[in-house]
Amino acid sequence: SNRFIPPYKSAPSRSPPHNQVVDMAQSVPPGDIATQPGTKIVFNAPYDDKHTYHIKVTNSSARRIGWAFKTTNMKRLGVDPGSGVLDPKENALIAVSCDAFAYGQEDVNNDRVTIEWTNTPDGAAKQFRREWFQGDGMVRRKNLPIEYNP
Repeated sequence: SNRFIPPYKSAPSRSPPHNQVVDMAQSVPPGDIATQPGTKIVFNAPYDDKHTYHIKVTNSSARRIGWAFKTTNMKRLGVDPGSGVLDPKENALIAVSCDAFAYGQEDVNNDRVTIEWTNTPDGAAKQFRREWFQGDGMVRRKNLPIEYNP
């Protein structure tokens, strides 16, 4: 059966039976992360050029985590790297960029970046996998609203 699966639906996962074992790390809620800045990102006018702002993400928990950023406006906002893995107490520097746009002519009220994180399965390689966020493991998220100064 070679039926077409629309891109927004993921195919049912046919995990081998040994994956039925509940992974300990993923059954525990993820611990805290710290971001600098802690509550929001501010971009300052003029907006004729691309702006880049750096965020520091620190894994304050006792377990290795996988993390991924999402943004509400893919056209204007970019995040690099968009995902990764952090050991306990390790940190990463993330570049959030804002492309040039016509300030005052576009809606910027709901712009934000969101970081999601989850514990990586025990024994997993230190390489980010999207599947970690699609199973039964708990995922936490933190929103960083974006403020545009005129």
